[in-house]
Amino acid sequence: MNQLKQEPAALKLTRKLAIVLFALLILVPVSIVVLASFKQMTELFMNPLGWPKTFSWSNYQEMFFEQSIGKYFMNSVIVTSTTIVGILFFSSLLAYAIFRFSGWKSAVLYGLFAAGMMVPPQVNMIPIYSVVSDLNLTNSLTGLIAVSISIFMPVSVFILAGFMNSLSREMVEAAAIDGASEWRTYLRIILPISMPSISASAIFLSVMVWNDLLFPLLLINSNEIKTLPLALLQFQGEFMTNFPMIFAGVIIASAPMVFAYVLLQRFFVEGVTAGSVKG
Repeated sequence: MNQLKQEPAALKLTRKLAIVLFALLILVPVSIVVLASFKQMTELFMNPLGWPKTFSWSNYQEMFFEQSIGKYFMNSVIVTSTTIVGILFFSSLLAYAIFRFSGWKSAVLYGLFAAGMMVPPQVNMIPIYSVVSDLNLTNSLTGLIAVSISIFMPVSVFILAGFMNSLSREMVEAAAIDGASEWRTYLRIILPISMPSISASAIFLSVMVWNDLLFPLLLINSNEIKTLPLALLQFQGEFMTNFPMIFAGVIIASAPMVFAYVLLQRFFVEGVTAGSVKG
């Protein structure tokens, strides 16, 4: 009996230790990067893991006033916001089509986008560059946004189709009997119900698009339209890399996503769990 009482306590302690260990695995590297962003190059190499002697804001000042980080920041905002709006518009319509189609049509359409998630983006780099080049969209935000929408949209279709397939078909059939068109049913019934799932998809994809380096590196050459992750590469040289400057840039680039996730995490959790129980 006493052993049965001790087992839950031991299990509870193990879970707490696992949570603390996991938190340390996340927080320790982040803390090292934050502290390093306030050091100069010499101090960083002499004391890479220690507390700074003095907190110097020179790296952040140089980022904002000499390196035009605000311009790169706005480029990332334009690419991320436009890409997310485009993805959610097309993916919600496709998910509704998968929900409304029955039999092999729905399976084939869903399978095409599921297959899109299985193919690594690196495999398609040459065909993508060839198509974008033929359309004269290389070295432009328009080309980067179009490619980002096509690359990341299968993830959103997968999330939204999973949620919509959990909805009751009788609800849509009742709307059709009342005379509602497919477009009206989508706008007035399906879209409002799907908002938690759409919010979760938007938050999840925003992080992926904001941090994407592969396709900006492939398609963007001009310094004027570089995104934040791509702009940080200019501090990496052949013979010398300005690590404190890179760390300051990493903090600036990651701060908006961290704040957005903290503010919107309730919607993210609701969206992820919304389709877990079939209604």
